[in-house]
Amino acid sequence: MSQPPQLLFAIDDPGRTDVQPLIAQLDGYLSGLYSSDSHETIGVEALRRPNVTFMTARVDGTPLACGACVDHGGYVELKHMYVLPATRGMGLGKQMLEALETQVRAAGGRIVRLETGTAQTESIELYERAGYRRCSPFGDHFANPSSIFMEKHL
Repeated sequence: MSQPPQLLFAIDDPGRTDVQPLIAQLDGYLSGLYSSDSHETIGVEALRRPNVTFMTARVDGTPLACGACVDHGGYVELKHMYVLPATRGMGLGKQMLEALETQVRAAGGRIVRLETGTAQTESIELYERAGYRRCSPFGDHFANPSSIFMEKHL
């Protein structure tokens, strides 16, 4: 009898060779939705900064989803959350979001903010179901027609 697939959420290195295709797919996905003015390319070095925690969800060792927590002092920003298209609709996005929030709580964070795009309706719905509410632009973000800003108090 075979074992069921093992799902593991963990802090990971964005520079790992098996993680790079996931990040590249996220970049490609966002580039297809938004102009280069409203989409920032994801650099591995930015994801390795001391105030960033990068996480993946792996099944039997294969990365299927990722996300990052960026500690800005008074709040934590969630960034670069992505689930491979073949695994969408199975609740993996919700679980990835919960894993990131657990990481924020463990580090003492209480306020979580994020920016998502208006074309990402599934993401907006996920965040709203998880208790995120729309807010004003924060940090170095600015208002633009393709962005939605959200916040949640843990």
